Amino acid sequence: MAPVQKKLRAAWHAFVNGNESGLQTLRPIVRESWERCRRAGVNPYQKVVPTVLVPEALARRREKNREWLEIARPVMETLYRFVAGSGFVVAVADSEGYLLEVIGDKEVVQAIAKGNFVPGADWSEPSAGTNSVGTALIMNQPLQIFSYEHYCICSHRWTCSAAPIHDPDGNLIGVLDMTGSFEKVHPHTLGMVVAGADAIERQMAMKRAWRERDLANRIREALMESISEGILATDCNRRVIHMNQEAARLLGTKKERAVGLDVWKVLGGEGADWEAILSGQKFITDQEMDVATPWGTVKLTVTSRPIRGNDGQCEGIVMILNEITRARKLTQRMSGAVARLTFDDMVGEDPKFRECLRLARAAASSDSTVLLLGESGTGKDILAQAIHNASQRAKGPFVAINCGAIPRDLIGSELFGYTEGAFTGARKGGSPGKFELADGGTIFLDEIGDMPLELQTTLLRVLEQKVITRIGGSAVLPVNVRVIAATNRDLAAEVERGNFRRDLYYRLNVVTIRLIPLRERQGDIELLLWHFLERLGKQMGKYVRSVDERIWPLVRAYSWPGNIRELQNVVERALHLADGPALRPEHLPEEIRRVQNNLQVQKELLPVPDYEKQVILKLLEENKGNLSRVASQLGIARTTLYRKMAKYGLRYDQNHYNRTNQL
Repeated sequence: MAPVQKKLRAAWHAFVNGNESGLQTLRPIVRESWERCRRAGVNPYQKVVPTVLVPEALARRREKNREWLEIARPVMETLYRFVAGSGFVVAVADSEGYLLEVIGDKEVVQAIAKGNFVPGADWSEPSAGTNSVGTALIMNQPLQIFSYEHYCICSHRWTCSAAPIHDPDGNLIGVLDMTGSFEKVHPHTLGMVVAGADAIERQMAMKRAWRERDLANRIREALMESISEGILATDCNRRVIHMNQEAARLLGTKKERAVGLDVWKVLGGEGADWEAILSGQKFITDQEMDVATPWGTVKLTVTSRPIRGNDGQCEGIVMILNEITRARKLTQRMSGAVARLTFDDMVGEDPKFRECLRLARAAASSDSTVLLLGESGTGKDILAQAIHNASQRAKGPFVAINCGAIPRDLIGSELFGYTEGAFTGARKGGSPGKFELADGGTIFLDEIGDMPLELQTTLLRVLEQKVITRIGGSAVLPVNVRVIAATNRDLAAEVERGNFRRDLYYRLNVVTIRLIPLRERQGDIELLLWHFLERLGKQMGKYVRSVDERIWPLVRAYSWPGNIRELQNVVERALHLADGPALRPEHLPEEIRRVQNNLQVQKELLPVPDYEKQVILKLLEENKGNLSRVASQLGIARTTLYRKMAKYGLRYDQNHYNRTNQL
């Protein structure tokens, strides 16, 4: 027995018998380990490791550590090839000290198995005493344990060398071990094990890097394909290096065929602008460009940006391609071109009102032009949305424009759009009009009777030919639009006066629906009032559960010149004033209470039109001919008041108020 081994054996015997006089001959790492083993109650005389997992439990541990075990196995086999036939085994253990794999010379494997150095055995320090596997886990460093340095006698025949294994994040995940007879101890053995552990860690890091790179590529690919625009990228030699499926579709090619080709063979543009763009000398944003494809030239909106290297030089370009039609759809969504109301939002049980809805539902099933007639506030805009949502165009845009609210010199550009430079202040790149934005859906032309005569000719051409030309441009753009028009004017009378084109009137007057005023729907007033109380109450957080009986004669007596819109405004005002769960007469506007009190007798005796005339006369007299004040009290626009006065033959003089009755 070698002197070193004799000293170690003497020190071990003394220590396990309670005599620590020989500890000074031990390496500090071994001495500290023995002391931990004594405190843990490890039996130094045990001949086998006490804990060995059943096969099922071992299989679960192997599966838990499968990723790095797959990398470790080839390294273990390489190490074993270096020492095959020399009496060594190579093993790996997990982070808790359980052996997962053991390979080596058959006779050595069988011999070392007598102490339970087998897969599934627990070789942590608290289980097996001082040994390279368990102690390396505690110290988290490579080490070699020789013969009697082992705390338990089952390992005194062996020398083991081990090195910890860490994952790419630095976490301790296991141990690589090489064990052989104590006579064959050599410092190089530990060096081989350290190199093996390092190889495992490097391969894990490489595998993660490749996995992360592959994931990054997949994410990039997914991002490119999730973007609804066409994306094309080139290198500094103008070769296509990337293209998503949308770009391939727009250009009539396939990704696999296009990547690697000169961009000119993929993106067939013409002119100096294209040359400057593709060479990276010019960069554009949402510019309309003509692009040659296998099925002909198409117009796309193009955005280009440089790919710059670390030195700032252009190394290629990225281009974003969009169909003009898709740009329109995006603008439609951004501008809120959508109809939210349906027939379910139209409340009423009056027979004439229900007949109106029946006609509207029938009109929705066709693609014919619809003309809605009725006073202001009768719900023409709601009915237009309902018709759209019940039609085959429901998934398309719904674009509404009030022809009477736009300045005369701007309505043309609003309807038909304009090109860049069409007039002073025109937006760069031009702008689409409402007809373009409504492509594939419905356009609602409210107050069509107020459209300037010179634009009526253009509108007629659009309705007949289904094409538009932007102001200042020459390109003819097809549009697929269903038209719903509305007016509170008598268009037939306007035609006779020369204010409205006869041919346009006939073109619009395909399906005509007249909305009856609220004063002719007496039975619906109470129903609508409760409807607005409930809906507006939820929005405002104020809940009215009862209505004072004195209110019903008031609202039935009032003429509602502003119709349903006025009733809704009255209910909203009343909710603001209500201080409890009940609605009372004092919550109603003064004009409703005053007109009812003053004209109750006339109302009972006069027909509805005569009653409305008397209301206007009364207010004109009370306000000394101030039309703005009268219109405000009636809840209608001044233009509507003018029409009603003309209807009833009422005249006024700004300098001297005078009224006459010519009926």
